[in-house]
Amino acid sequence: MAKQFWKGSVLLAPVPAALVTCGTAGKTNVLTIGWTGIVCTRPPMTYISVRPERYSHDIIKESGEFVINLTTSAMVKTTDFCGVKSGKDTDKIKACGLHTVPAQKISVPVIEECPVSLECRVTEAKPLGSHTMFLAEIVGIDVDEKFIDSKGKLNLQQAGLAAYAHGEYFALGRKLGDFGFSVRKKKKHKKRQDDMSSMK
Repeated sequence: MAKQFWKGSVLLAPVPAALVTCGTAGKTNVLTIGWTGIVCTRPPMTYISVRPERYSHDIIKESGEFVINLTTSAMVKTTDFCGVKSGKDTDKIKACGLHTVPAQKISVPVIEECPVSLECRVTEAKPLGSHTMFLAEIVGIDVDEKFIDSKGKLNLQQAGLAAYAHGEYFALGRKLGDFGFSVRKKKKHKKRQDDMSSMK
């Protein structure tokens, strides 16, 4: 297969289409962030990259806190709106009909409509060029109970999470496997069932 070589750019996809809240319960702003991810397991660390000219940039820099709220395919219009409108001119929480509830560990509220919210405390603000990277510890997670089964397992495949890729939004599709499935040995009782089926 032939490939073309392009100059370096941000063609990494998909990425989350996350709604990031900042500020306080009395004055909360929300912006859409695609540049985010996990950077460490222990301690759990994440980052968001924000342009310095964004209204939320200085709020996060001064408070040292933010919440990453995962979005769903049903929230794509809201997610897009919060990415193109500025909190300087618009109360996006009110305009989108979103509801906030208090976080457990930080002063920034979480978005009630989002299935998972990561409460984050900034450990470093690093100017990189067009964006400032806010490196942060994940100090708590708020999960919608309807996605937790009777065994306490989180079933996010039922949430209909949204993703962003090269200027377009996508609904995440069907589950293809779970971590380690390619090398996991089959359970013996399953093998016996298969053997019995072949004898019929």
